[in-house]
Formats: sequence, structure tokens, C-alpha cells
Amino acid sequence: MKPIWIVDDDQSIRFVLEKALLRENLPTRSFTNPREVLAALETATEEDGPQILVSDIRMPGGSGLDLLDKVKEKLPGLPVIIMTAFSDLDSAVSAFQGGAFEYLPKPFDLPKAVELIRRAVEESQREEVAEERMANAPEMLGQAPAMQDVFRAIGRLSQSNVTVMITGESGSGKELVARALHKHSTRANGPFIAINTAAIPKDLLESELFGHERGAFTGAQTMRRGRFEQAEGGTLFLDEIGDMPFDLQTRLLRVLSDGNFYRVGGHNAIKVNLRVIAATHQDLEQRVKEGVFREDLFHRLNVIRLRLPALRERREDVFMLTRHFLQQSAKQLGVEPKRISDAALQQLSVFAFPGNVRQLENICHWLTVMAPAQVIEPKDLPPEVLGATPEYSRSAMVADASPASRPAAVRTDTQAPASTPAGGYTSAAGPESNDGHHLPSPPTDSGMQAWEAGLEIEAMALLATGRSDVWDVLTRRFESRLIQTALLNTRGRRIEAAQKLGIGRNTITRKIQELNLE
Repeated sequence: MKPIWIVDDDQSIRFVLEKALLRENLPTRSFTNPREVLAALETATEEDGPQILVSDIRMPGGSGLDLLDKVKEKLPGLPVIIMTAFSDLDSAVSAFQGGAFEYLPKPFDLPKAVELIRRAVEESQREEVAEERMANAPEMLGQAPAMQDVFRAIGRLSQSNVTVMITGESGSGKELVARALHKHSTRANGPFIAINTAAIPKDLLESELFGHERGAFTGAQTMRRGRFEQAEGGTLFLDEIGDMPFDLQTRLLRVLSDGNFYRVGGHNAIKVNLRVIAATHQDLEQRVKEGVFREDLFHRLNVIRLRLPALRERREDVFMLTRHFLQQSAKQLGVEPKRISDAALQQLSVFAFPGNVRQLENICHWLTVMAPAQVIEPKDLPPEVLGATPEYSRSAMVADASPASRPAAVRTDTQAPASTPAGGYTSAAGPESNDGHHLPSPPTDSGMQAWEAGLEIEAMALLATGRSDVWDVLTRRFESRLIQTALLNTRGRRIEAAQKLGIGRNTITRKIQELNLE
């Protein structure tokens, strides 16, 4: 492991930190002033360079903040901890603006200082792995099975000239897919022209698509080429095609049929050679039934349909996308990239993301500007995430047999709420327990899917921490909840609970002892 570099003109501070870190098996290298650090950086190799830099803020021969700026120029990803006895707001703000990992006021508690340094080391190592993965990342990110299906479809369609319809919720990345289809196609050397048909007023859309001749209408002082002409030899992406005005749909159908069109006010047919990719978040079949979308145009566009999953359907990608967008935001704003803790990532992963990938990207922009420290913790997440109900609620299985702690579905109240809990259990009368009270009805298919998805999210969050006891942790929690629920069902009768669970009475007794359920 690379050493932790300590910079302080106070010998006692250096000595205390060195000894404390060596006890934690963390190698160190000490310096008395910034000049020594900068000289050492010039000759440092990849192996003996700093893992972390811990620097005083005021030293003879240089400032810790100046050192921070110069070090960040050479090693932008290096976590730097600033120590100071002058605990004023200006120093703290300057340190964080310069990209400091954390701010450590003197005198400091030694165990807390060591804990902070160890956390910085862990973040540094985690970011090294993340940066390596990011360097090898493709133009579209996604490890979820649903996204792998999309990537395979892009590969199959890349060499074809067939019209593609991309469907998916707003913000799910439909234009990215269209660009990928173009980039990997035989038309990659041609232009990629995109137009959002819902964002342009109806009276201007025809001119935007097909162009116009000089004098075609008031204000048309020159001839203008439309998007179809601009996309000659390449790809035209028609986003939100479901919102196209009905009368323009007829003109679009004609172009798709024979490749010819007229500019507004024109008399000469123009022939174009391009590929059309359309996208919509709407149900076009329903739009056809309602009479607001032409059925013949629908069939012309719907040659190949490619469905893009919502972000909540590919939650395992939230971790990778978050780190990618934080890096991207920092680069755009010209600041040091923020890191994000596993706990904050876990909370993000259970957010519903109604705005999909675009919303996650906006959240990362917000965090880059608003998060107070270099490491984003759950409390730093934006209000819409902190105040949201997790997409997958806890199962309605009961951990405590006391009536006050039971969910509404299993309370013995005479009036049950009319709503259905998110876990899929109904509060209507289900099977009765031995004392005549209604118990939860069996979970529906959607409830089982939510339960399994919740387990998947929990496992993903634990696996992301790098711990090696995930099986034991989740198995203990599962067994505990299952046994407690069975005992609730049988009013504490163990033998009957064991029979209902399909295990022996010795097994349930042993499990109760092992899991501390007495």
C-alpha cells in the first residue's frame, strides 16, 4: 500500500500521527513544509506516491491551501485532509473549494483523526477501482439484464437501414440509444440530426422538418433547409413522435414511403437518403385507438420496436451511473469530483426516479454544487430523495408480536384501511388465525416481485461495501423474520410453527437460540 504523507512543521504532531497510523498498519512519510512535498512529488513513482495527504494549513515556507492547489494539479484524485488550529469559516470554505477531502481542526481527538484517515484511504481505493472501470466504460452504461438486451439489439440493428421505434419513459435515454444506433451504423460518417416534435410550435414544425422557400410565408426572407435535408446520408431522430400534429403525420408518411418531399412553398420534389429513428414515451396503440395518431404511420414507424427500461427496472446500474455523472458534473464545472458513500448510494438505489436517468444526472449536478464535503453522505442527498418513500416498502411480515407494532394488514382493529400495502398484501379479510383475527392474505404476483426486488437491492448494497459475510447477514435476517411470523401465526406455539414451516421442532428450537429470538 502507498504511504500516507503527513505535512506539519510541528514535530510532535507528526510523531503522534506516525505512531498511531503505524499501529493501524498504515505506512507514512513525513515532511516539515510544502516545498519538501512538492519536490518529493516530482520524483515519486506510482508505487511510492501518496495514498492520502494530511497537511497543516499554516506552516513556515508555505500555506497548506496553496499546497492543496498545487497537489490537485498533479494528482486531482488524491484525497487531502487539511489540519488547522485556526478553525475559522474562511479556512474551511477555502479548503473545501480547493477540493479537500475533510477539514480537521486542532487539537483533534487522535482516534477520530485515525478513523478519518482510514475512511479517506478506503474512499481512495474505491475511487481507484471506479476510475479504472470508468476508463473502460462504453458510451452507454448498464450492467442490468434489461440494458444488456438493449445493447444486443443495438448490435443487431447497427448494420441495418430499417426504421426503429424506441419506446420508454421520459428521461430514460432514448436519444442516447438513437445516437448509438447511428454511431455503429454504416451511416456513421453522415450527420445525426435530432428534433423534438413536442418542443416546437405546430405552425413552425412543418418548416423545421421540411424547410421552406423564400417568401413562403411572412418572415421567410431566405430559403431554409429543413431537418430532412440536413440529415441527408445520415440519421434523422424524431423524438416524441406521439405528439406530432395529425395533419403533419400525413406528410411524414409520404416521405417515409417514397423518400420525397416538398419544402413549404416549394414546387420541386426533393429526394432524401436517410434513416429514420423515432421515439416516444406514449402508448401509440392507444393514440391510434383515440384517433390522434395515424394507424398507417404507426405501422410504417413500428418496423422494429426497441423498449428502453426505466431506471427503477435496472437498479443495479444506479451505482455505476451515479459515479459516472459525478465525474461528468465535476468536469463540466471545473471542480474536484465528489465521492459518494455506500450508505448514500444505497438510499439512492431505492428511490423511485420518476424522471429516470435524466433525474439521476440532475441529482448528481445538484450534489456537485451543494454537498458540503467531498464525500456525499445520506444527509447530503436532495430533499426529493430524503423525503421520498422507498420504491420497495418493507414486507408486511411482522418482527414484533405486540399489537402496537403490527402493520395495518395484521392489526386486530375492527376497521381495516382500504388501501393495499406496497408489499402486495391486502387488508381485506384473509385467512383467520386461531384466535379468530384476520391474517394477511397471500402476496400477489406483484407483491412477490417487489419482495424479490427489495432483496436484490439489499444484496446489491451489501455487496458494494466489499464485505464477505453477505450470505450470513441476509440469511439470518430472513430466518429471523420467517420464524417470528410463524410464531405470530401460531400464537407462540413452537411445534405448530415448525410444522407449518416444514421443519423439525429441534430445528426451530435451535434457530430460536442461534438467532436470539427468545
